[in-house]
Amino acid sequence: MGGTDAPSSYVDGFILAAPTAKKTAFTDYANTFDTIFMGFGATRIIEGWGDDVPRGTQTDFFRAVQAKDDETVAFSWVEWPDKATRDAGMQKMMEDPRMDPSNPDNPPMPFDGQRMVYGGFSPVVELRG
Repeated sequence: MGGTDAPSSYVDGFILAAPTAKKTAFTDYANTFDTIFMGFGATRIIEGWGDDVPRGTQTDFFRAVQAKDDETVAFSWVEWPDKATRDAGMQKMMEDPRMDPSNPDNPPMPFDGQRMVYGGFSPVVELRG
């Protein structure tokens, strides 16, 4: 799809700082919780570990999440078929005890969730090869 055709999907994006030494814990955590997103209607999830993330002179990903020297910036997104599915899925996530960080049965978050930046986006252009 390209040009002025607007896609009907919806995307949630996340940027966070995770301790570099806890990359495996981050990946394990994502594998556990991303399956819950999929169960609630997400169609695709990408978890990216910073590899080529430049530092800017005014703003950058590091500043956005207040990353420390021993942390790596992670960038993730969740694709949904539409905003209605996303809204219903997020409501279910908020009510699901598997998502409650105070639940002792859940694995601890391997990053500081208070420094995570996130938001929902309506795609306006989508190109595919």
